[in-house]
Amino acid sequence: VTITTRLLVSHLSGIRHYEKDITKVKEEKEKANRALKLTKSHQDKEQKEGKGIEKTDCVIQKKEHDGETKSRNSKPGRKDKEFEQEEYYLKEKFESVIESLKIFKNDPLFFKPGDQFLYSTYGFTLLSAVVERASGQKFTDYMLKMFRDLDMLSTVLDDNEAMIYNRARCYVYNKKGRLVNAPYVDNSYKWAGGGFLSSVGDLLKFGNALLYSYQAGQFKNRNGKLLPGYLKPGTVAMMWTPVPKTEVSWDRDGKYAMAWAVVEKNQQYGCCRQQRHYASHTGGAVGASSVLLILPEELDPEAPGAWPVAPPRGVIVTIICNMQSVSLNSTALKIAREFDKEKRAQ
Repeated sequence: VTITTRLLVSHLSGIRHYEKDITKVKEEKEKANRALKLTKSHQDKEQKEGKGIEKTDCVIQKKEHDGETKSRNSKPGRKDKEFEQEEYYLKEKFESVIESLKIFKNDPLFFKPGDQFLYSTYGFTLLSAVVERASGQKFTDYMLKMFRDLDMLSTVLDDNEAMIYNRARCYVYNKKGRLVNAPYVDNSYKWAGGGFLSSVGDLLKFGNALLYSYQAGQFKNRNGKLLPGYLKPGTVAMMWTPVPKTEVSWDRDGKYAMAWAVVEKNQQYGCCRQQRHYASHTGGAVGASSVLLILPEELDPEAPGAWPVAPPRGVIVTIICNMQSVSLNSTALKIAREFDKEKRAQ
């Protein structure tokens, strides 16, 4: 088979995630697909019957936050099935990303590359090996230089031995529902898929750099003083374009793109629910949860004159929580919408 970097970055490679049993993976996917179909058919029925009209903000918020509310109100200590996988708790230190490929390199693919979506941390481990070979640099050195270029000076490797200023402790609930320190793990086997420590300030810088790159090409640059973005506008647009055959477990409106979950602008019926374009990604690790959500401002190319304020234009929300299995995407979206509503009202 042929596995491309595009397949890896969109989780279409067929490489396994933490679960090694393909039967269990198929059962979970079928269960999730059935639930999704039921939800969508219910939404369509409501809209066609005229129940989808947005009379108040709380109506739409209730529907969108049902999953998160259920998560928040669940009994403390109830384990997320995802974190029952043994490989989350590896303690072996790998000297290079090439060396860490041994964990999964001899395992069979779960399906033909390009046929199905399966979120895979190990797919990103392989991707980091590609970056290492293509750049001619150690992957971690390459990333730390990039973080420096982005002025993300608080973003570092999650190295247990290093003294890291302001490093937070991470927590989990045990079986008795008591708060305890998260167990020791070594993330050197998955630097690209969850091996960095950061701060909300740094993630905001990252989001702003991407949003600036995305919008820079849309602004009329009268004075020639607008600097280029870190990435080309077309590159970010490509990264934020949904890829066929993908899905997103944490956002039922979204599709997966290239390392981002993306919701496209959409409105099916007048005076009904509007779907804004935004990109987001959640993070889950032993003892920690996170989200970064980017809601670009809708710019009008036909507007007279140049826009008075240079990019980035929009709302960026990031949340980092030193607690395991916390659902954050819906909360981030709710915050983004409130700020967006405030901006529109001005």
